[in-house]
Amino acid sequence: MVSSTIETDAKARLAEVVGADNLLTGDDVGEDYGHDETLQVEPAKPAYVAKPGTAEEVAKLLATATELRIPVTARGSATGLSAAARPVDGGLVISFERMNRVLEVDPVNHVAVVQPGVTLDELDKATADHGLAYMVYPGEQSASVGGNVGTNAGGMRAVKYGVARHNILGLQAALPTGELIRTGGRIAKVSTGYDLTQLIVGSEGSLALATEVIVKLVPRLPHSATVLAPFTEFTEVVAAVPKVIGSGLAPYILEYIDNLTMAAITHTSQLELGIPDDVRDKAQAYLVVALENREQERLDGDVQAVAELLTGLGAMDCYVLDGSSARKLIQAREHAFWTAKAAGAHDVIDVVVPRSAMPEFLTRARELAAQNQSGVVGCGHAGDGNVHLAVFQADPIKRAELLSAIFAEGVRLGGAISGEHGIGRAKRGYFQALEDPAKIELMRRIKQAFDPAGILNPGVLFDPIAPSADQ
Repeated sequence: MVSSTIETDAKARLAEVVGADNLLTGDDVGEDYGHDETLQVEPAKPAYVAKPGTAEEVAKLLATATELRIPVTARGSATGLSAAARPVDGGLVISFERMNRVLEVDPVNHVAVVQPGVTLDELDKATADHGLAYMVYPGEQSASVGGNVGTNAGGMRAVKYGVARHNILGLQAALPTGELIRTGGRIAKVSTGYDLTQLIVGSEGSLALATEVIVKLVPRLPHSATVLAPFTEFTEVVAAVPKVIGSGLAPYILEYIDNLTMAAITHTSQLELGIPDDVRDKAQAYLVVALENREQERLDGDVQAVAELLTGLGAMDCYVLDGSSARKLIQAREHAFWTAKAAGAHDVIDVVVPRSAMPEFLTRARELAAQNQSGVVGCGHAGDGNVHLAVFQADPIKRAELLSAIFAEGVRLGGAISGEHGIGRAKRGYFQALEDPAKIELMRRIKQAFDPAGILNPGVLFDPIAPSADQ
C-alpha cells in the first residue's frame, strides 16, 4: 500500500505521465476498478487509476511505480475469473480503455496488430471485411485482447484453433524497469533465443504489460452446422470425444453439457431445441459438435458422418440445429458462468486433464462433491479436456477442502489446476500446494528477473514478497 508520505508526490508524478484528466484518485475511482468477475475474492480499492494512451506512457508509469514501490495491476475488460485483475489496496490500476484501436489488419500475412484494450467483438468486426478472424473465443466477446495475453485465454474453438498461445505471434511489452521490448513478429516461427512472447502470454500481468499485440488470423469458412447428441450415460459422452477427434472430421467446437446445466441454460435463454420430452428426461448429458467447411455439400457429408458415428457410440439421437438455434445454444453455453452465478454457485473452476482421463476425473469430482455434501455441475471443452465445474457449497472451509481434492485429482491424472482462467489470486494457495516446488522456485526467479522491485501484480501466482531496500 502507498505510504502517506509519498502519496501526494505519486499523484503528481503519475498525472505528469498521463495527464490529470486521465488519472483517477480517491472518490473518483469507481467500484468497477476494484474487481474482476471472480466469485470468491473480495474487491480492493486502488489509490490510482491511470489511463495511458501510448506504449511510452505505460512504460513511464511502470518506471514511476517501480521507483515509488507502488503495486500495479493491469486492467482490460476485467472479465477474468481468477482475480488477476483485482488490484492491491492502495495500488495503481493501469487501465487500457484508451488503448483500444485495431492498428492494422494485414491480409497478406494473415495477422492483425492491435492495442491491448481492443475487445474481441471489436476485433471480429474489423477482420470480417477481410474474410478473416481471430479464433480465440473465451466465452465473452467484451473481453480484451490484452486479457487474452494475460491469461492465455482459450474457449470452445480451442479444439481446432488452439488457445491464445497458438494465436499470438508477437508483442510490444513494457517492463517494470520502464523499457519497451518487441518479441516475435509477423512470422509463423522463430528459433532465435528464448521465446519471450510465450513467456509473457499467460503470466497474468506479473512479468510485463503488453502494449501492442500481433494476432494470427485465419480465413472465415462460409458454411457451418451444429449437431446436438443426447446420451443416457455421462461416461458415454466423454468416451465418444476421442472417437470424434480421431475421425478426421475436425470439429471447431466439441463441448459436453450435463443435463442440469443444459436445463439451466435453455431455461435462462428461453431456448427451444426441439428435443422430445422423453429424450430430454432420459438424457444425462449432451455432446455439441460444430463443423465448418468451404462447401455446403462437403459439410452435409461431414454432418451425416458425425451423426452416424455418435449414434454408433450410444447417442439416443442426433439433432442438426437450425442456424438460429445453434447460435443461441453456443451463446448460452458461452454464458454458462453467468447462469451458474445466477443459480447461486459459490465458485467456478476449470481443471484440465488429458482427454482420456475425463471419464475418471468427472466421476471422481462427483464422488468427492457427494462426500463433501456439495454439488458440482457443469460443462466443458471436451475436445481438449478442459472441465468447467460450478461448485455449490456455502461453507468456505468445506468448499476449500473440496476444491483442494478436485484439483489434486486433476493433477494426479496428468492435468493442471487451470486450463484457461489462470491462477490469479483465487487459486494461488492450491497452486503452491500442488505444483512442483522446484518449478515454483524457477518461476519466482523469472519473476525476479523481469520485475526486481516486485510491483507487478503482487499476490498473483505467488505470495507477495517485500522488495529489499537496495532494489
